This record gives sequence, structure tokens and C-alpha cells, in this order.
Amino acid sequence: MNRLIAVGLLCAAAAAPVVAQTPIKIGEINSYSSMPQFTQPYRQGWQLAVEEINAQGGLLGRKVEVIARDDAGKPDEALRHAIELTSKEKVDILAGGFLSNVGLALADHAVKNKRLFIASEPLTDAIVWEKGNRYTFRLRASTYMQASMLVDEAAKMPAKRWATIAPNYEYGQSSVASFKELLKAKRPDVEFVSEQWPALGKIDAGSTLTATMAAKPDAVFNVTFGADLAKLVREGNQRNIFPKTPVVSMLSGEPEYLEVLKDETPKGWIVTGYPWDQIDTREHASFAANYYRKFGENPKLGSVVGYATMQSILPASKSGQRGQRKTGHGHAWPEVQHTVWAGRIPRH
Repeated sequence: MNRLIAVGLLCAAAAAPVVAQTPIKIGEINSYSSMPQFTQPYRQGWQLAVEEINAQGGLLGRKVEVIARDDAGKPDEALRHAIELTSKEKVDILAGGFLSNVGLALADHAVKNKRLFIASEPLTDAIVWEKGNRYTFRLRASTYMQASMLVDEAAKMPAKRWATIAPNYEYGQSSVASFKELLKAKRPDVEFVSEQWPALGKIDAGSTLTATMAAKPDAVFNVTFGADLAKLVREGNQRNIFPKTPVVSMLSGEPEYLEVLKDETPKGWIVTGYPWDQIDTREHASFAANYYRKFGENPKLGSVVGYATMQSILPASKSGQRGQRKTGHGHAWPEVQHTVWAGRIPRH
């Protein structure tokens, strides 16, 4: 996939004295009403970033203005907002997306309309691989990357019989596929004896666990999150399935979900997440302190993603301006390096 992206539009606008007085508009589309656990901290994160960017002179000398829209977790709603933001509001950049299927819809819109799209949260690998395009860039570690992290630990476990529980849409499907592929490569002796695919936000935790445990697994790979995760954990605790049955779980270490579980948080799970109080870098300490000062609470992973989404646009725009002087094309993102909450964003 060609990872280059032209930001010549921003650079040319910056060169025009009259246009330079207008703000750079970022159209932000996210699942604010359907996924508030994550998207409320996310909104606060990008609000902090925009405040800091504008205090430092904005992007290319222009103030940043964010126009936010709620897609309610529906691809059709996200597309409707994307069309309105690009055609009516004339935004320069699109950003956001929570669910992977929403992110794929926005990526398709981006390439058709030649508009830069920063996919902040969608984890599907397809968004930058088989369905990737030169206008779309994903911020977070993908399903394959996170599955790989978990497989490194899962392969050390004595478990040979595995079950999977995952929401039945792109994120869940690709997570399970990657986990199975990677674990089988490291441990050819394992087998997958059960796959449960509850609808997102509609899990019947009782029947899901009954079907799972009927296959007598040695361990479970879980991909549910949010309200579904809470229901699954509560039911599993009541049945004494957890912590008796080992679980490897994607995203379950994120503060958004741990705070909901509270005392019900199962012990011994191997998870991906954001241990905000254990990250010892100067950049993260500064971010966490500024976030707490503004919002009166510690950051969550959504806070980090929202903050990094907007902050990552700043060096890309500057790089694009330099690239235009050299080549006439704003091939910016392949040269971007930027320090954020936990270190450097590598070259894209």
C-alpha cells in the first residue's frame, strides 16, 4: 500500500494571506452516544490537544477548529456526517471513528473524496492493508498487533484447548483470526474447541458461557468490551468460571472498563490496556498532569487517543509544508516523528 499522503491543500492555503486568516477545520466523527465510556474521555483528550495547539500558534499559523459529530456507532450515520462535513463545512481533515466497521466506511469516503482521514480508534488491520488507501492513517495498535502481544504470553501457558468469545463484527472477527493464526504458529499443539459470536452490545452472558464451557476449554480468548465485558465477567464470577479458567483478553486492561468492573475485576487475566500510573516518561507525566488540571480526573486510554489524534496532525502539517517546497507535493506523513504521551510516534 502506498503510505504517502498529500497535504498540499493545507500548505497552499497557508501561503495565501487571505485564506491564512481562516481556521483549519477538522471534522471529528465518533460514537459519542453509543460508547460514552471511551468517547467522553476521548473528547476531553482532543479538546486538551486543540487548546495546546492553538496556544502554540495553531497549525501553519492558523487556529484549529474541531467540528464534532456523533455517528451513534452506525456506519451509515458516520458517512452521512462525513459527506456533510466535507461538502458543507469544508473541513480540511477528517478524524475519529471508534468501531472498525465505521472506520472502514470513513476510510472509503476519504479516498473517494481525496480527504485526509486520521482513524483514531478503529483497530481492524484492513483499514491500512487490504482496504487501505493513501489518504487514511490509523493511530492505535491494530488487532494483529494486540493479538501478537497476547500470544507471546498465551503460548507460555499449558493450555491446549482454547475457546474464543468475540463480538460478531469486523473487530471481533479479525481479532480472533489473528489470535488463532499466531498462536497456532507458536504452538502447533493447540486446538480451538469453541467460538462464540455475540452481537455487539447484546450479549447473553449466561448462554455464551454455557456454550463455551460445554466444550471444556483449558483457556479462553476474550474480545468483548464495554457493557458486554461487564456482563460476561459478572456471570463468570457468579458461576466460579473466573478465575478458575484462565483468560487472555483484548482491551480489558483499559481504565474505561476496569472502572466499571471495580471489585468484580477478575484476577489473573492477561490483558492489553493502559496502566497510566505505571508509565514513567516525562511526556506522559506532563500529559497526565495537564489533563488532571483541566478535567479533575486521571486520564483514560480514550483521553490518550483523543490527545494523540490531534497532536499527530501538527508535525504532519509542518512536514507537509516543507515537502511542498522541495517537491511540489505534500508527502508529509512518511517523514513524521513526534513525541507524545509515551514517547515517539515513529516514521509512517
